[in-house]
Amino acid sequence: MNHFAKIAEKLSAYELDGMLLTCEANRFYASGFHSTGTDGVALVTREGNFYFTDSRYIEAAHNKVQDAEIAMTDAAHPYVDLINAAMEKTHVQKLGFEDAYMTVADYRHYSEKLHCQLVPATELLISLRQSKDEEEIQRMIAAQRIAEGALDQIVKEIKPGVTEKEIAARLQYLMLAGGAENMSFDPIVASGPNGSMPHAVPTDRKIQDGDFVTMDFGCIYQGYCSDMTRTVGHVTEEMEKVYNVVLQAQLAGIAAAKAGATGHDVDAAARKVIEDAGYGPYFGHSFGHSVGVEIHESPNATPANNNPLPLGAAVSAEPGIYLPGRFGVRIEDVVVLQEGGCQDITLAKKDLLIL
Repeated sequence: MNHFAKIAEKLSAYELDGMLLTCEANRFYASGFHSTGTDGVALVTREGNFYFTDSRYIEAAHNKVQDAEIAMTDAAHPYVDLINAAMEKTHVQKLGFEDAYMTVADYRHYSEKLHCQLVPATELLISLRQSKDEEEIQRMIAAQRIAEGALDQIVKEIKPGVTEKEIAARLQYLMLAGGAENMSFDPIVASGPNGSMPHAVPTDRKIQDGDFVTMDFGCIYQGYCSDMTRTVGHVTEEMEKVYNVVLQAQLAGIAAAKAGATGHDVDAAARKVIEDAGYGPYFGHSFGHSVGVEIHESPNATPANNNPLPLGAAVSAEPGIYLPGRFGVRIEDVVVLQEGGCQDITLAKKDLLIL
């Protein structure tokens, strides 16, 4: 899988002859090949595509990258020389670059060395990556199934005396053993009063009787992320009430999620449920963010987003209520926006699980 052709088709709309991709995520999106950090450059032009990397990745690139010329950089052949030669071959004069990702130092280097006009064009990649094609969705579904398999096992292991760190470590092991390439992000495991912090870091705190345990985790499969949150544990009447409010808020947001709805409207549908229940001040983050090659992508279901959400966007659905110093609840699925509705690609049950 690669998206060279989709990127090339967009060049004329941005009045560009080519697009330079130095960002790790965008290089992967374009080529279907992953090299870490700054260890690669992709160049997409109207007349052909190129992928440059060093000796550590060159053999793998030849095996993996299709629809592009491949060349190796070394001391005698720096990236800028390879890019200049490719641009001369394909008549590139106006070259888009990822202004949202490139460092000032790199921009200065490229602007001094490249024989072209550099044009900020991050939006070109953002606009393409917003809408997932069927192969991208299938990879995200596969990643989600791996995460759900880990959830099925970990709930059998959560008991008093087990620490948050131990649960986080087991989740990572179970996802890797289940076929994941890596984690989408470091798992969040928050128990008892730590659950009131939405992005709590797992600690040595031991699970106690009467705790809620919130687990936010996901994995990467063939380059694409999953993301889910479940809150489980022993509950009081108040804890059960809060859980049910969050669940109803999530269902309301999912019901409002469709291609063409604004991010604001989707967020508002969930937020209203929480506000009507009297917990408005305790839901501080947005309803959701997009997921794909990166765990946080665009567009987002936020109060500030008044733009229509595009067809094929994969958006998290994760409202929460966080009572400081006491406990918190978050429930998260990922939905893919369709005409008139959405597909929830998360199959894990959302009924309150009493351990």
